[in-house]
Amino acid sequence: MAASAFCYRILLVDDEDALREAGKKLLEAHGYEVLGADDGFEGLAALKQSLPDLIISDLQMPNMNGFEFLSVVRRRFPTIPVIVISGEFSGASVPESVLADAFFAKGEYKIPELFDRICELVHELPTRPKTGKLNQAAVWVKNNKGTVAVTCSECLRTFPVSGVSKGSNEAECDFCGCMVKFEIIGETVAQA
Repeated sequence: MAASAFCYRILLVDDEDALREAGKKLLEAHGYEVLGADDGFEGLAALKQSLPDLIISDLQMPNMNGFEFLSVVRRRFPTIPVIVISGEFSGASVPESVLADAFFAKGEYKIPELFDRICELVHELPTRPKTGKLNQAAVWVKNNKGTVAVTCSECLRTFPVSGVSKGSNEAECDFCGCMVKFEIIGETVAQA
């Protein structure tokens, strides 16, 4: 049931080893070449080695979460289609800040639905504008001091930000000076 004679490459980013390995085996059995990464930083390293035809990513991951990873992907590689598979949201409650072409809630979809969507996305001509989709990443990584960690989509460095609230925020990168837009979507962060 391979998508075509051409072997499409998929980057699978998930911090759960068992899920990543099972997904890799399933995708390879359907004729796809699969690269794996356990967080956003590894995903970016994989993108430097070889660009995939499609990315499948989790959202809740350590180090660099899926929101931040996809923010960088949309900014730097806007034509690569993205599927998010995560337990973070379900149904219509998926916010606009999930920078993906398709969303599947973990445990709430059927494998044939996923493969149908993969086939649709890899066969579509890239129609996304060069500037990419909204470059705003949702962030909820916080510490007990009331700060969140934000990853700059330009220089890829992570820096702390304090005094943010639920909803849209903006902060200047401590390293390159770029203004980084992000959205807090989970719990309200305590003011520092």
